[in-house]
Amino acid sequence: MKKAEIISLIIILISFLVGFYFYPRMPELMASHWNAQGEVDGYIAKCGGLFLLPILLVILFFIFILFPRIDPLKKNIEEFRKYFDWFFILIIGFLFYIYLLTIVWNLGVIFEMRYFLLPAFGILFYFAGILIEKAKRNWFIGIRTPWTLSNDVVWEKTHKVGGKLFKILGIISFLGIFFLRFAFLVVIFPAILVSLYLIAYSYFEFQKEVNQKNKKL
Repeated sequence: MKKAEIISLIIILISFLVGFYFYPRMPELMASHWNAQGEVDGYIAKCGGLFLLPILLVILFFIFILFPRIDPLKKNIEEFRKYFDWFFILIIGFLFYIYLLTIVWNLGVIFEMRYFLLPAFGILFYFAGILIEKAKRNWFIGIRTPWTLSNDVVWEKTHKVGGKLFKILGIISFLGIFFLRFAFLVVIFPAILVSLYLIAYSYFEFQKEVNQKNKKL
């Protein structure tokens, strides 16, 4: 078993243990969602509040194991596998971190949730940028559009640009703690713009490649 799999399993086991330990201390309805102003606007029964996320982590763990093994281009994944492995640990850790914040809140410790979430999103986006820059063409990991999947050159160009943009998103998310009133705009809106831009960018780069090939014929 790989190191990344062992670390992920340890985090998942801890999440279940935490759930069982705090179950008697949780309210029957747990706060489970916060809006852009940092106010609670969603609740869930404590059984779901404590165990849905650990179960989700188990599902993600099996996806993590499965995808690199069934990808027709799995040899390409092996070229950046260490980055994928560590990013997956980061995803598991990120979700576990949010899980712990939720439990602490429901224990009666009220705090500004956005101060804790924005830096976490910043780290996640920044390391997503690192993974994107290293990713080689495959069917499951990276910026997968019809045009990146159809052409190695388009894949490389799109991921080079995408990696830089996601790193910038990470920095912007960190700076979001100074603009809490605009937290949604600071994090979500730029992420949507970057995603749309990369889709369009991959399309136009693909068209350039097609036109260049047609000129040579």
